[in-house]
Amino acid sequence: MHEWALADAIVRTALDYAQKENASKILAIKVVLGELQDVNAEVVEFAMKELLRGTIGEGAEIIFEEEEAVFRCRNCGHEWKLKEVKDKLDERIREDIHFIPEVVHAFISCPNCGSHDFEVVKGRGVYIAGIKIEKEEGE
Repeated sequence: MHEWALADAIVRTALDYAQKENASKILAIKVVLGELQDVNAEVVEFAMKELLRGTIGEGAEIIFEEEEAVFRCRNCGHEWKLKEVKDKLDERIREDIHFIPEVVHAFISCPNCGSHDFEVVKGRGVYIAGIKIEKEEGE
């Protein structure tokens, strides 16, 4: 389950940032989950809480924002969203895209011209959008 690996990377990054900023507490971590990754936010949140236990991040608010996947055809310029074509994908293909988002080009084509030559404009990946910290008095 790569959600635990993602949670571990997020927590390590947040703790490193807090340490560099001489924080006494991490109050909140905002994480953007790209729709193309199809990450289970509940599992990531559970893992993050477990990994933050006993650290300055214990009890931090964990905020998730889903970023919808948007594609742009390099052939005709048409833009479309994953949700417009997702229902046409079977569960196995969704699973493949979940683990290796780069394979999306093999399974999805531009609904306008049929080309597989498109770019992922947004909605790919997982990243930290913000970390709210508290510093000791006088810092």
